[in-house]
Amino acid sequence: MPLADLTDHKIYYEFYDAEDADPELPPLVFVTGMGGRCEGWLPYQVPSLRAHRPVLIYDHRGVGQSENLDPPFTTADLARDLIGLLDSLGIEQVDAAGYFLGGMTIQEAVLAAPERFRRLVLIGSWARPDARRRMLLNEWASLGRAGISAASMTRQRLIWTFSEEALEHTELIDPGVERLDDGLTPLTGELFARQCDACVSHDSLDRLSTVEHPTLTICGRRDLLTPHKFSQAIAEAMPNARDVALSYCGHACMIERADRFNEIVAHFLDEPDAID
Repeated sequence: MPLADLTDHKIYYEFYDAEDADPELPPLVFVTGMGGRCEGWLPYQVPSLRAHRPVLIYDHRGVGQSENLDPPFTTADLARDLIGLLDSLGIEQVDAAGYFLGGMTIQEAVLAAPERFRRLVLIGSWARPDARRRMLLNEWASLGRAGISAASMTRQRLIWTFSEEALEHTELIDPGVERLDDGLTPLTGELFARQCDACVSHDSLDRLSTVEHPTLTICGRRDLLTPHKFSQAIAEAMPNARDVALSYCGHACMIERADRFNEIVAHFLDEPDAID
């Protein structure tokens, strides 16, 4: 069980060597979204994107086998976890891709330690929530603290995560519910609520102009949780960002359109002029 020692807790991670490594490319770290485990990257992204570079995935504090800390936390705290993980593994620089909460974590991490990152991919994320999303996540936090079951909470989130077409396919939805309600994820209602709180309080919009890293913002055109306006706002705030909205998919664009998502991300990371 690989655990990285940070200052005051341990983080579970998995490291996958490249199949045919390009020495010019740094490792790619995937930063998980809210309420999920890092294994969610395994079926769709890791096999494709480790073709020419190593891939690192890990669980946020308190999720999976990562140790929990009692105090509430912010996205800046999660960013320190990410940088601490790189320090522990002796990795000087990475490309980073993050989904929702993971994208917010990357924003704070690159603001804190810009030299540790080469290129960024922010998936269905925001730099500042609007009133509707603050209200929604505050309600989710209340449900988590009220002790709603993991299966019920997962279904609440899936309504906002997948497009209507995807929700019709139970073979896509049911395994996700079962995986997150299998008794193997020590993600308590309180911890989930704290993740919601971190997303609500995240606000990097006025600071992103200092981030000059090549950045790709990507979302689904049918994303209800983080509509395209949020990705556009990030891209417009950053001096070297490009924005892509994938058709025919919702918030979980990397699952619903995995092949196209992987193709765009690989082109951006490996051939940055390919999608200009």
